[in-house]
Amino acid sequence: MSSRLVGVGVGPGDPELVTVKGVNALRAADVVVVPVMDTLERGRAEATVLHYVPGEKVVRVVFALNERTDRARREAAWDAAGAKVAELLARHGSVAFATIGDPNVYSTFTYLAQTIAELVPGVVVETVPGITAMQDLAARSGAVLTEGTEPLTLVPVTAGSAVLKEALAGPGTVVAYKFGRQAAEVAEALAENGRLQDAVWGSALGLPEESVRPAAELDGTPLPYLSTLIAPPRRDGGRGGKL
Repeated sequence: MSSRLVGVGVGPGDPELVTVKGVNALRAADVVVVPVMDTLERGRAEATVLHYVPGEKVVRVVFALNERTDRARREAAWDAAGAKVAELLARHGSVAFATIGDPNVYSTFTYLAQTIAELVPGVVVETVPGITAMQDLAARSGAVLTEGTEPLTLVPVTAGSAVLKEALAGPGTVVAYKFGRQAAEVAEALAENGRLQDAVWGSALGLPEESVRPAAELDGTPLPYLSTLIAPPRRDGGRGGKL
């Protein structure tokens, strides 16, 4: 029987936002792998998973999640994580990998799946979609992501503020991920493009330390790394104006 690796999106952190299909996939797997940094501290994915599966079923695998500059170290961490998951697949046959948000949106699962496909011939790789941070922030803040024919642009600010500025100069809503360390540059870009007034940001969504605030309150103070921003376009056409 083929080994099976399933990437399961468990949402932004609120355990109530894990889908029924996601819960079923976690419970059906023989082992549930959760990514952790080299500090081995419990991550958001693990905290969410433990609402649905017993702790003895959960295995932590170290990824260099905080490594941005040393590519060799990052690659070595991916290789070691892949080897560990390949070992679990050989021993158990069915492994679920829990990832915050969605496994196909800026997820560590992408790199793991590529590695496993090389290490485990014939492995079946599947994904279960999850609620994303932008969806959760939109719901919690009341921001509308898109209307009518508006485009939606998702930008990781880790790619640099120039990418964000280019997106803000265009049409439609712009969502920025991982912008916390560059909050000052983001606030400046929003102001330059007339997007500051209606924009909102949030972090730790669904958790006790949750923060959802207007972007106009950004003062340059660094925010949590996983902060999310929604910058809607100006909508002056009334109901259905973008159709």
